[in-house]
Amino acid sequence: MKTNLTQEIQLVNLRLKSANTRVTIRESNGCLQLRATLPLKPGDADIKKTGKKQYNLSLNIPANFDGLKTAEEEAYELGKLIARKTFIWHDKYLGNETIKKDLKTIGELLETFENEYFKTHKRTTKSEHTFFYYYSRIKRYTNADDLAIGENLINAIEKIDKEWARYNAVRAISVFCQLFKIEINLTNYAKVPESNSRNVPTDKEIVRGFYKFDEYVNHRGKQVNQDVQDSWQLWRWIYGMLAVFGLRPREIFVNPHINWWLSNDNIDLTWKVDKDCKTGEREALPLYKEWIEEFDLRNSKYLEMLAREISKKDQNNYAEITALIQRVSWWFRKIGLDFKPYDLRHGWAIRAHILGIPIKAAADNLGHSVQIHTKTYQRWFSLDMRKLAINQALSKRHEVELIKDENTGLKMENERLKIEVEKLKMEMVYKES
Repeated sequence: MKTNLTQEIQLVNLRLKSANTRVTIRESNGCLQLRATLPLKPGDADIKKTGKKQYNLSLNIPANFDGLKTAEEEAYELGKLIARKTFIWHDKYLGNETIKKDLKTIGELLETFENEYFKTHKRTTKSEHTFFYYYSRIKRYTNADDLAIGENLINAIEKIDKEWARYNAVRAISVFCQLFKIEINLTNYAKVPESNSRNVPTDKEIVRGFYKFDEYVNHRGKQVNQDVQDSWQLWRWIYGMLAVFGLRPREIFVNPHINWWLSNDNIDLTWKVDKDCKTGEREALPLYKEWIEEFDLRNSKYLEMLAREISKKDQNNYAEITALIQRVSWWFRKIGLDFKPYDLRHGWAIRAHILGIPIKAAADNLGHSVQIHTKTYQRWFSLDMRKLAINQALSKRHEVELIKDENTGLKMENERLKIEVEKLKMEMVYKES
């Protein structure tokens, strides 16, 4: 589509040239522009002292085949004005003045985004999660004061350096533009980036990471606010819960079932994920129960700290809960971990696979479908799973070799003892005779 349009623009420009029309058409950021040398726009400096300057006139024409027909007509009209020396700058060619009368800024549309979005989407926990995902990325990567036109949104996208951040922003902007009927061409930005690597921690690294919180306390400065000097214990507890259950961080903060977690009736040691979470309610089972004891995860002190922390937040305010989640990531960086909170979730999935847990059971425990489980985590299974599997196989082989050596030693010892017994028997027979 993009190639065909480019070729058609070239053909149109050849026709314009043959007709001695001193105007060409070009595509830029999803819009078609007319390029021509014109008298200076009011307010422009005459740097070259020619009284003229080359300008690109957008006219808000979308970069598609219908737009190209319009652009060609406008090019011929502009060419006539140039040839007759009757061109003057007015609203049509000044652009912004006219556009501002009809269009709103990105910020103005964001104010109505939620209301418009839920006119066509049923409001559920999952749809609210999705909406906030779109809203937060548009707000983060665009300028609220810019007019909500394709060119400005494309410019915002091109300023994003990281591939995955850009891709996620494009997804959000695409929904935004469809909802508000903004002409934009995102074809060049829709490609999914190659999978970036994840640093999925091993079991030893997870345990070592837990005790890094203690190392932080031992080495931190003495000038610590008394109100928060023990707060690190809560974030260490959260770290342990993420590792043991493979939870999403949000599933710890949204209406946590603290009483159930501490209850004596909770014989399976499950964490109840609340119905208001992304994929609804479920009971998550631990993969390594021994970590619950080692990390002291049922200590009521830490649950009281959690209750106090979330009492400060509005549970229905997605942004406030997100701030807590970002705090988890901040602590990971602060204590020097080289993996992220979600890497613990990926680690749980890979560990479950290595242990031979059926995909359906693992997917249910993590709170998503088998399809999502396979699609999302299979990307990380290849290298990481191979490393874990090989290390596990080598470890088992080492254990087998040790057992073999031990058996060989026992056999040799057994033979030696047999010989000793035979000697003793012979000696006894000799004495008796």
